[in-house]
Amino acid sequence: MSDIENRRPGASAQSDTVKLVYLLNFASFIVGITALIGVVIAYLKRGDADALAASHYTFQIRTFWMSVLYVAIGTITSFLLIGFLILFAWLIWAIIRNVKGFIAIGEGRAVDDVNTWLW
Repeated sequence: MSDIENRRPGASAQSDTVKLVYLLNFASFIVGITALIGVVIAYLKRGDADALAASHYTFQIRTFWMSVLYVAIGTITSFLLIGFLILFAWLIWAIIRNVKGFIAIGEGRAVDDVNTWLW
């Protein structure tokens, strides 16, 4: 049987919602509020999700809160100029995390380590 035939009903809908949250995270680089919408969706869907989707929701929630921390530190220290480096590093970090997660869900894989601070 193919992978599509082996999937449970609703698995596609769950991965679509996971992808939506990743897309909202990508959009947040231009329109910041979409990250908040994405994290709310992740919190609401995580409890009913299968293990695959739950790993992605947890990863997305942690990415959101770590982003809040990094952006706050970068903003506060921007008057020292080091903050701009912190914000740039955060941007690269956030892009890598979201790209890796989006690719993983597209391939039907769980996130390797949801608790990592890296990617």
